Amino acid sequence: MARGDIRVGVSRDFLDGDGRNLWGDIRLGELDAAGVDWHYLPRTTGELLATDVDGLDAVLFAAPAVTERTFAGATRPPLLLARFGVGYDTVDLDACTRHGALVTITPDGARRPVATAALALLLAVMHNLVAKDRLVREGRWAEKEQWMGQGLTGRRIGLLGLGNTAGDLVQLLRPFGVEIIAYDPYCPQATAERLGARLTDVDTVMAEADAVIVMCALTEETRHLVDARRLAMMKPSAVLLNVARGPIVDEAALIEALRVGRIRAAGLDVFESEPPAADNPLLTMENVVLSPHALAWTDEMSAGNGGSAVRAILDIAEGRTPRFVVNRDALDLAVVKERLEALAARGPAALGASS
Repeated sequence: MARGDIRVGVSRDFLDGDGRNLWGDIRLGELDAAGVDWHYLPRTTGELLATDVDGLDAVLFAAPAVTERTFAGATRPPLLLARFGVGYDTVDLDACTRHGALVTITPDGARRPVATAALALLLAVMHNLVAKDRLVREGRWAEKEQWMGQGLTGRRIGLLGLGNTAGDLVQLLRPFGVEIIAYDPYCPQATAERLGARLTDVDTVMAEADAVIVMCALTEETRHLVDARRLAMMKPSAVLLNVARGPIVDEAALIEALRVGRIRAAGLDVFESEPPAADNPLLTMENVVLSPHALAWTDEMSAGNGGSAVRAILDIAEGRTPRFVVNRDALDLAVVKERLEALAARGPAALGASS
């Protein structure tokens, strides 16, 4: 082995039935170039178990959940769990910290692809793109007058969350001359001013925006942040988009709001339960644009997320602290410091050396 003698596992959900990487180039070649010993985990799983990860120094994963069982009985848990993506609601951070495992995400890789996806969804909903597509395919050409869209120029866009990805979206929206209002209790006023956004409360965003876009993380604080009461505040002409996590929106309340015309339309890349049930009313509503939690899945995002996760792995291989550690309390643990120091002591001289 090389690169500080680290061992890396990659979750098998990246592979199709023929063993090809579904995501294309996720920069695993950079691990090869650095002499890192890596392999795909031996089984496909929805939850990483100790038998999958024990003895590995790092795991690059996308879909599997990380729970207390990931560490139960492990004699040498991974130092790093590098999540391919920005969400970590399926990762038990407390369990990771207790067992000395750093968790990283890839906001630098997903930022522009998700922002672009949000813009694409916004335009599709505003222009009734999918409904108009159906008119042509179903021979309903004469009904096109019933599907007049809305222009984006000069509209007021409301953002629930004004983090890095939302900031990228604000930049993409600038040519449309829109006004940006946002709710984000963690966003510094200076950041909002730099972006040209007006920070306000949730209710004001819901009541004043022509389009509300959900872009915040899923936490206990944001679960059902958009509920029946807040949907009732929206303009009847307004639209709601969710490109974050499904449970941030009360889906039953949204369905009712769409059914009775309380809001004009919705665009959803995420659902409360994924995949949605076959009888979910959203699937038959013409004023809804849907995507299978994959709208941002592009070659750009594959390379960006993969590159970010690989950089985190190469960082620990040289004893450095990765950039995007989520559970930063774990950095203060003696076991984490000791493992990083041991890797740093081997240093660049160990690169390319075999064990």
